[in-house]
Formats: sequence, C-alpha cells, structure tokens
Amino acid sequence: MGTEQRSNAGERRVPRGSPAGAATMRAAVQRCYGPPSVLESGKVALPQPGRGEVLVKVGAASTHPGDYFVMTGDPYVVRLAFGLRRPRRGIPGRDLAGVVAAVGKDVTAPRPDEQVFGWSTTGTFAEYACVPADHLVPVPANLSVADAAAVPTSAMTALQALRDIANVGPGQTVLVTGASGGVGSFAVQIAKAVGAEVTGVCSTSNVDLVRSLGADHVVDYTRTDFTRTEKRYDVILDNVEAQPLWAVRQALTHTGTLIPNSGRGGRWLGPLGRIVTARVLSGFTRQRLRPFTSVGKRQDLLTLADLLATGQVTPVIDRTYPLDEAADALRYVGAGHTRGKVVITL
Repeated sequence: MGTEQRSNAGERRVPRGSPAGAATMRAAVQRCYGPPSVLESGKVALPQPGRGEVLVKVGAASTHPGDYFVMTGDPYVVRLAFGLRRPRRGIPGRDLAGVVAAVGKDVTAPRPDEQVFGWSTTGTFAEYACVPADHLVPVPANLSVADAAAVPTSAMTALQALRDIANVGPGQTVLVTGASGGVGSFAVQIAKAVGAEVTGVCSTSNVDLVRSLGADHVVDYTRTDFTRTEKRYDVILDNVEAQPLWAVRQALTHTGTLIPNSGRGGRWLGPLGRIVTARVLSGFTRQRLRPFTSVGKRQDLLTLADLLATGQVTPVIDRTYPLDEAADALRYVGAGHTRGKVVITL
C-alpha cells in the first residue's frame, strides 16, 4: 500500500503515485464562505477516480453565477446543500473540459486520452478533477477546450427551459432577457435553431452581439421597457428578473409561458420567494409561470454537442483567467455584467 495524503481542502485520500505521476496538484482552495478573497491558490492532494468515475486533466473550467453563490454562501439556503458552516468540498467549480487521465472501476467510456467536456458537483477549478463518467461527452472537433468548458450548465439550462418547460417550436415568439449573458446567449441561439422568432433584451453595448447570435429583434433596456410595449410573446425566459412578475406578465400572450431564471433573491431564501409567488399566481391565470431548476443530463449534453458541431450554437466567451486568478474571475462574474461566459484556463 502506498502512503496516503489528505489535502487541507478536504479532498479524498489518495495514494502516492497517481495516473498523472504526481501526488499533488494546483487548485483554487476555499476554506470558508465569503467574498472572492477567500479563494486561495494552493497545492492539494491529487484525487483518484472511484467506481464509475473519470479523472480528467482539466484544460479549462467555466464559471457560473451558481459558483459565486456557493463561494459566498449567500443566499444562506445554498449552505443546506454545500455545508452549513463551511463548504464541505474545498475546491469550487462545476463545468470543465479536458483530457481523460485515468478511469475508475466499471468505466468503459470515455477512455484515457479522450478529450471530453461535462459537469461535476464541484472541484473543477483545479489541474485535475474526478467526474462521474456519465457526466462527460466527447468534445466536438470544431470546438476548442475553452469553448467546450463554457457549455454544460448554462447551455443545458437554456435548452431545458425552452424545450422542456416552454415547449418552444417553429413560429413561436420568444423573448430572452439577459440575452448577452451566459444562459441568455445560448437561449437566443437554441430558440433560433428550433425555428422561433427571437427577441433579445440587453444593454446598448451588447446590441450588436445579441444580433450576431441570430436574434430577430433586439431591445435595448436602457431605452425601451419591453413590458410597456404592445408586443406580446409566447415565451419569456427572464434571466434578469429586474421587473416584477405582474409587469413581465403584461408582455405575455394570454396563454404564454414565463420562466423566471435569475437565481437571485433574498439573502436567506434566495429565489425561493419568487418561485412560490409564481407557483401561486399560476393557479389564477391561463398564463404559465414556470420557475425551474435545471438538472444535468448526459443526453442533453449530447444534444448540445450536435448543435455545436453543426454550428447552430457557438459559445460566447467574455474573458479568460488563469487558475491562479480564479478569485478575480468570480469577482467579475459576481458583478453581473458578463458577455457570455467567463472561463478559467490551465
């Protein structure tokens, strides 16, 4: 038996002599909740894949507003899932792309040296990450590693909201707020791919970007309030929730679907208050108010891989940061004005 090590970040024990030939790795380490300054760059024990897991040598890991909420522990409701007093796992990050370094027991695919992308529960802001094998799919040949890392959580959220919740199809009118953001930039392209007429809402500086994504119409919210126009939409994907529910409903058709999706809200319960309000209101109107939580699904990632491979969807990357500057990446994401995705590269 080899000598074992445990990282200060609370990672699992691993034997010396890993598939990558090293006992430790660099990672962004978090030992408490707080602002981005709680993230430190350090050395931790290299994990070893368990049954059904794959060890991925991370080439890039994208950030998401959810990563910021988990880092800060605010709203407090996130601590129920990630640790009441401190994060149970000390390395943040969910989405990644890279090369398979080793596989655990019972894993037949992917295989070592295969380039993959996907999602994990946490731990992707590191040189290596252990990921369930069924959370990974091959990287399309026309995508860079950074582009692939930008896809999983945000694109799956957009896909599930439009396809599964709103049943968007050809000829429907869809409005996307935050159309230049992570989820929004994917939503505009996915809605166009299924034949919808798409309107994107964004700031003045992002009008050209949203138009380049395929939006049929672009609303500059600094000049026009979409809730006060005569236009009515079959579906509104509200990634910003800057307007009250009653105002946004005025922009829906009589049987339209509203999907609130900002993830923000009160300090204690986060978006739960808005979710409950939307659920209650749904019982008193023909309009469908459908807040939801996206769930990672391998089949959905394969669907997205096809859209990416055919050029129907292209990731938008705002900025890239090296691993040692993960705190700066999350600080930028927390400000709430990203254009597409922010990616950490290794």
